[in-house]
Amino acid sequence: MTALRLSRMPACAAPKPPVRPVMTTGHEIDADYVVYRLEEAGATLLALPGTGYSTRLRTSSLDIVRTALESYGWTATQIRPHVPSAEKITRMDEAMSWIPLIPLETYVLRRVVGARSLVHPITDRHLFPWRRLGTALGADHKAIQRWHAKGIATIVAALKCAP
Repeated sequence: MTALRLSRMPACAAPKPPVRPVMTTGHEIDADYVVYRLEEAGATLLALPGTGYSTRLRTSSLDIVRTALESYGWTATQIRPHVPSAEKITRMDEAMSWIPLIPLETYVLRRVVGARSLVHPITDRHLFPWRRLGTALGADHKAIQRWHAKGIATIVAALKCAP
């Protein structure tokens, strides 16, 4: 019976690949992880408020007379994402510092990787789809996808070589 079980088990002729380096958070450094972190950083960047505190004096005046529609929130408002936490901003800074790991000679790869990292924080849609990037750079969208993959592979290789 045991000989029959052993004969049915698949034989692993090829040795297992070496273990990849692990980041401090426990995730492997691979292309999927780098893309995820860059997209998370792009969403955090776009969620930051466009204006901060100003030094000019602010005055407030209360509107005494309001219509019924204004009183109950029927006016058109813009949905804004919540302000990211300090931890997310720190993670954004770390991930965005990976883009300069792509050599300066291949600045087009930097542009493609940077543009694809911008993801809308509410809808999770890329601000620059492949075809729009292809039109902007004067290339085919399939070439843009290959350039993005090459840029991500460059970042992964540089991160794996880092001490």
